Amino acid sequence: MGLIHIDLFTTLDGVAQAPGGPDEDTDDSFAFGGWQAPLFDDVVGAQIAEGMEGMDALLLGRRTYDIFASYWPHQSGFIADLFNRIPKYVASRLDPDLEWAGSTLLGPDVVTAIRELRGRHENIHVIGSLDLVQTLFSEKLFDRLNLWVYPILLGRGKKVFADGVVPSNLKLIEPVIASPKGAVMQRYELLEGTPGTGDMTEVVEG
Repeated sequence: MGLIHIDLFTTLDGVAQAPGGPDEDTDDSFAFGGWQAPLFDDVVGAQIAEGMEGMDALLLGRRTYDIFASYWPHQSGFIADLFNRIPKYVASRLDPDLEWAGSTLLGPDVVTAIRELRGRHENIHVIGSLDLVQTLFSEKLFDRLNLWVYPILLGRGKKVFADGVVPSNLKLIEPVIASPKGAVMQRYELLEGTPGTGDMTEVVEG
């Protein structure tokens, strides 16, 4: 069965809205679009490229799809070639025009459709797509969570864990990597079960 990877860029206070550019997502008058750009460096770029190895499908929300579809078909290079070649699946309540080659609109039962994708692909990546990510969190419908955490605080904006998160166990599956500009890369695997509890006084005294 294939793996679903969630790839997100977030600030220290959990804001993941519009990291890529000023006009990416201006909902609620968000004024910090493109906050990731000043903190991007070679280490971040290398980690992004490494994380895409083996990717054989993209799963996107409509807004992220529109952004990608307006940009990547007109670019070249490793990422552009990969994105333009592999299948793209779009989760949307509307009926958008999907002009980017290889794009498919998922049916109204998005959760069932995504589960079926696992039987067709080995490594499905969800990039951005915060509304869709909330559904994946609430359904525990992901296998890997890849977080690039940047050393800034914005105080407002759409959050990674906005709603729908259920108690879950995660495991750090490789050493954390820090970039020269302070971005921290963390890769987690979703585990079964729910978080345990205990008594810290017993831990300290023991």
